[in-house]
Amino acid sequence: MNDNARIEAFIIKFGSFAPKRYSYGEIKKMINKFNDKLGQGGFGSVYKGKLPDGRLVAVKSLNETKSNGEDFMNEVASISRTSHVNIVTLLGFCFERSKRALIYEFMPKGSLDKFIYSQGTDNQGHQLEWKTLDDIAFGIARGLEYLHQGCNTRILHFDIKPHNVLLDENFCPKISDFGLSKLCKRKKSVVSMTGARGTAGYIAPEVFFSKFGGVSHKSDVYSYGMMVLEMVGGIDVEASQTSEIYFPSWIYKHLDQSMNLNLNEEITGEEEEITRKLIAVSLWCIQTNSLDRPSMTRVIDMLPGSIQSLELPPRPT
Repeated sequence: MNDNARIEAFIIKFGSFAPKRYSYGEIKKMINKFNDKLGQGGFGSVYKGKLPDGRLVAVKSLNETKSNGEDFMNEVASISRTSHVNIVTLLGFCFERSKRALIYEFMPKGSLDKFIYSQGTDNQGHQLEWKTLDDIAFGIARGLEYLHQGCNTRILHFDIKPHNVLLDENFCPKISDFGLSKLCKRKKSVVSMTGARGTAGYIAPEVFFSKFGGVSHKSDVYSYGMMVLEMVGGIDVEASQTSEIYFPSWIYKHLDQSMNLNLNEEITGEEEEITRKLIAVSLWCIQTNSLDRPSMTRVIDMLPGSIQSLELPPRPT
């Protein structure tokens, strides 16, 4: 069965669960002939658009050459099963021969990465207050916990990183981009993988090396931990893969020293407390052995607490 027939069969099987289907002509009209580009990735490009009822949307147009249909089907299958304040809403899709597009609710603040890297070209790094970062970390944790525990089918995301967290006008975070996700039965904890999936710097050790345990929802927990460290330190984890310092070890060393990690920025006692707590939680999340990592349910319990109530995690290896 060729790709097109496979996807068509998949859409029919989905029946009423599938979001609204649009023609390619409707998509072009919706995004005003590709005039307002929001971003670009390996998968294709994202454009700002408007539905006939006036709602703003983001339309992800998938590359014809890069997409074999699996990413497209993953995204439609996974996200159609979700309904949560911290998961982006899929409003529709287009599948017309080689033309494939996904239509999402529009998120006015864009992706989280724009707000956390100190090296940002327009130096937006840490414009966000610590309380806002704390709320964002908690919202992402709630979204992930929902994917792991709240759906009838457990969804493993496999690409949690700041670029895939979108922010609405109130900085409420929503997890997006389910192109690499896997669906698995609730009772089944370990999934089989053919080849590593994810982004360098965020991929859990067991995805590469089976001696560290099976690939499971704990692999998303690892990615979440790396992302929260990144939010605290303002360091691009993907880029820092090439540097000599292993970022988690460096940050662990600073945990007992002054927590002034951010370019000599003065922080208050309350902000220092938030920082220490976020670091302690994320260091638990990135433990090498997946069995030592907390579930996202446990992370949600840890985040509202104080640093005093948290046991300090072992040093990362």
